[in-house]
Amino acid sequence: MSLASPTRTVRVAAGQGFWGDELEAPVRQVEGGPIDYLILDYLAEVTMSILRKQKSKDASAGYARDFVALMERIFPACIERQIRVVSNAGGVNSAGCAQALVEAGKRAGVGGRARIGLVTGDDLMDRLDELLVGGHELRHLESGRPLAEVRAAVQSANVYLGAEPIVRALALGADVVLTGRAVDAALTYGPLVHEFGWRFDDCDRLAAGVVAGHLNECGAQSTGGNCMKEWWTIPNLAAVGFPIVEASADGTFVVTKHPGTGGRVDRASVTEQLIYEIGDPSAYMGPDVIADFTTVELEEVGPDRVRVHGARGRRPPERLKVSVSYAAGWKSAGTLTFAWPDAAAKARAAARVLRERLDRLGLRFAETHVELVGWDSTHGPLAGEPPADLPEVMLRYAVRADERAPVERFTREIAPLVLTGPPSVTGYATGRPRVDEIVAYWPALIERSAVEPHVSVEMRRV
Repeated sequence: MSLASPTRTVRVAAGQGFWGDELEAPVRQVEGGPIDYLILDYLAEVTMSILRKQKSKDASAGYARDFVALMERIFPACIERQIRVVSNAGGVNSAGCAQALVEAGKRAGVGGRARIGLVTGDDLMDRLDELLVGGHELRHLESGRPLAEVRAAVQSANVYLGAEPIVRALALGADVVLTGRAVDAALTYGPLVHEFGWRFDDCDRLAAGVVAGHLNECGAQSTGGNCMKEWWTIPNLAAVGFPIVEASADGTFVVTKHPGTGGRVDRASVTEQLIYEIGDPSAYMGPDVIADFTTVELEEVGPDRVRVHGARGRRPPERLKVSVSYAAGWKSAGTLTFAWPDAAAKARAAARVLRERLDRLGLRFAETHVELVGWDSTHGPLAGEPPADLPEVMLRYAVRADERAPVERFTREIAPLVLTGPPSVTGYATGRPRVDEIVAYWPALIERSAVEPHVSVEMRRV
């Protein structure tokens, strides 16, 4: 049953575009004006790998700890203003995050007044061997290799859930809905499905919700951040306003931001986010619908207001995406800066000297990467040859190996270049490069029927 009247507008505000985004942004969203929902998106593929590494060292970790501290700060205002929060901050330890959130709520003084809806079912690690034996090969989407080839090294496996469990949690009265690996856009369109009573076979409205979620999920990229068009004219990015979706029951919505905040919402800023990371624009696949972005129309309807309409959708795919991380060796990168004259020539000579020394030591690496930061690190070969009068350039020399030992020895060979290589070196005072374990990404697909029966919603009272 729809909770909103056909004429009501539901305001869903974005507060985080990734784990590490501006900490004050969600506070501005809560305090800057009326909103109905605050969505906080913390997860990306690399984030899942980082969280899994953290949990492997500490069983109580594995979620976005920033989220708990933030909620302790804004919990009272959210409860008093009836702002409901939806977030995927649970990462690979949603239960641990939920418990920490309960304790934060008590410290914030909302004990007895808040309910947390915990969505589980995305974590496949405990079922992974069962799934592989059952014929779910989880082949790599690009190489086609079966996951069995790296099974011993797998550290996490999470399926992208849709909005249905979020809607269920909201229907049960959750003030905060906490998920693990839900698809980013579902954080926004889940509340819209709940508020407007949209059916999950209403593909056009769901597609509109996906577009709204896509425009919300990367935070200030919809409101002038990271915007190419006349970026120097965008005002006050120091206090940039994050996007707010004002949605109607028919699926149309307006992208805007709080008055008085920095940034800009116009056709250009919204368009740049609309086409960001979508692959085939006619078939943006999600767990609930396949959205066609080619039918979407944008219209500026006022200062910092862009109306979005025209989205079309069709039935979702039979398989769901799975994000797998696995241990893939060790890496390290060392840097040295060379000054004019002949900065680039010196850096290249230093790289050659280093390579010859590594070869003489018998060190073998699965991959070596050399770049001149300040010249070709962004565009690679397209940068061409550097000019002789380049003021300075940073040599970055990186290696990867299956074992730690050769990478560890590599880190000892950078500093000697200061006195045994080309002249005019600087930038070496930070010490020996760090050795990092590599957690690699393995994208795969799994049949929907293997996941849905295992999705559950647990309610916890603060």
